Parts: sequence; C-alpha cells; structure tokens
Amino acid sequence: MKQEMTYMDKVHRWGTTWNLSMMVLLMAFPFAVALIFNAMPDWQGLLMGLIATAPMYWAVGVVETFTYIPMLGAGGSYLSFVTGNISNLKLPCALGALEQAGVKANSDEGEVVSTVAIAVSSIVTTIIIILGVLLIVPLTPLLESPVLTPAFDQMIPALFGGLGVVFVSRNWKIAIAPVILMLILFIFVPALNEGTVGIMVPVSVLFTVGVSRLMYKKGML
Repeated sequence: MKQEMTYMDKVHRWGTTWNLSMMVLLMAFPFAVALIFNAMPDWQGLLMGLIATAPMYWAVGVVETFTYIPMLGAGGSYLSFVTGNISNLKLPCALGALEQAGVKANSDEGEVVSTVAIAVSSIVTTIIIILGVLLIVPLTPLLESPVLTPAFDQMIPALFGGLGVVFVSRNWKIAIAPVILMLILFIFVPALNEGTVGIMVPVSVLFTVGVSRLMYKKGML
C-alpha cells in the first residue's frame, strides 16, 4: 500500500522541483541571448572571473542556507531563495508574521505562517514592480524630489529598527555583542556598505550564536 505524502514531503518535493526549474531557466537566459544575437562570451575571461568571485558566493550560499532555514522554515526557504531579497524583505516579513501569530519558526504552525507570509510578500512585491514599471515615468519627478529623498534613504533602517526593538527587548544581553561588532566593522572598514548586507547578516548570526553560547555557559543568560 502506497503511503500518503505528508505536508512536509510535498513541500520538499515541489520546492526542489521549482528551485531546480528556476535554476535551469536562469542559466538558460544568458545562453539563449548569446546564441540569438551571436554574442558568445570570452570563455577564458569568464572562467577567470568565476574563479575570482564564485568561491565567495558559494561560501555565502552555504552560510545563508544554515542561517536562514531555521528562521524561515522549509517552505519559506524554497520561496525565498527563488524570489530573492531575503534579508531586506522576506526575513522581516516572516519574522513579523511569526511574532504576530505567536508561534515558533520550528513548529508546524510556524512553518505554515512563514510560508504564507513569504508567499504574500512575493506576490505583493511582484505587483509593486509591475506598477513601478508602468508608473516610473510619470512618478519620476515626485520620487526624485529632494523633500522625499531623506525618507527613501531611511526605509530599510526603519524596517529593521522596528523589528529590532521587538526582538532585542526579549533579551537585550544577547544583542549587545552583535550590535557592537557591526558598528565597529561598518565604521572602521570602509569597504562594507549596504551591498555587503547579504554577507554580514550570516556573519552576525554566527557570531551571535557563538557569543550567546559562551554567555550561557558562563551563567550570564
């Protein structure tokens, strides 16, 4: 008798299928463009570029996998890694939804809540992008207005600030070490900027886990 697939079995089955499908599509696009326009790349230059940059992205990909999945759940992780913008959008949405629902990320309820939150976030993002493409020309004068520029510059800090207050207030001792570390790094290392957030988030998480573990053993938590 064939055993019926559980919810998590279906999540992994369809998540793997669609992730692999998206990977093939993403890889196929540049090759299709190169073939259609007869503009094949310099393979030696491409190889040298990959050797210089790919290892960093592989390392980040491995770290992000172990960092984000416990917070996003299986279904949310499959969606997030396909749609992207995890640290700036998907992760805050999932954490906010879990907080509002009062469930933990590693529970069955948390798995569903996180997946639904990230799915809705992806749909809303797609709709906003479509509207942005359609309205970018008439809205450009308004969006580039000097009056609104400071507000747009503070959108991401405001988003994470609101989430930060909620989670820091739970156990402020744990937050001290990563906050100090990030302040030191971003102040004294000029190369770090908003473009390095994808790398620094996993680094901060691992650092926080290590310090928290040490503090727990010392009886400080």
